[in-house]
Amino acid sequence: MSNSIIKTAIRFLFVLTSRNRAKQQAQHMLSDYLKLAEGLTKEMGSQSIEVPPMQGVDEDMRKWSFYMILEHNEIVNRSISAIVEQLARGEPLSDAATIDPKEDVMPSPYAGEEQLLKFKDSVNYHLNLLDSLDNLRGTMTTPHMIFGDFDAHKWNCMFSFHLKLHYNQAKYVIQTVKAKK
Repeated sequence: MSNSIIKTAIRFLFVLTSRNRAKQQAQHMLSDYLKLAEGLTKEMGSQSIEVPPMQGVDEDMRKWSFYMILEHNEIVNRSISAIVEQLARGEPLSDAATIDPKEDVMPSPYAGEEQLLKFKDSVNYHLNLLDSLDNLRGTMTTPHMIFGDFDAHKWNCMFSFHLKLHYNQAKYVIQTVKAKK
């Protein structure tokens, strides 16, 4: 399947996704990540594992620990939340909404167990933010580096979509770490 078909399909999926459904998807992803973390020791969560090529996981993202994945997600979550909020309020993009999507999202190789709480807080912040915003559809837009211009609603849909991409990576890392135990 060509990239243009995939891009069009994802954009169409986001158009069809309701705000409430996008919120539910983010809640489910948080729950899924927290389940992965159950019984995880600090050493297990810090162990970098190389994953096979995966959709949405760039080459320079393939050898991360579970905690590094959480840190990456926390950075991206805060950026998407800032974009959604600023677009929904008609404000110019600033601060976390203007990070470099290739450079500023890379985690520290020393990411530790504190990342679980930071990740959880970033998802809960986004979910609470949604309750304070009016219309997300039809706002100003800003480009996504792969999928083109998104309004606040499409960025909100991207929140859980991004978590799902890295969930598959996190699941592989946890399964491999536990198998080595």
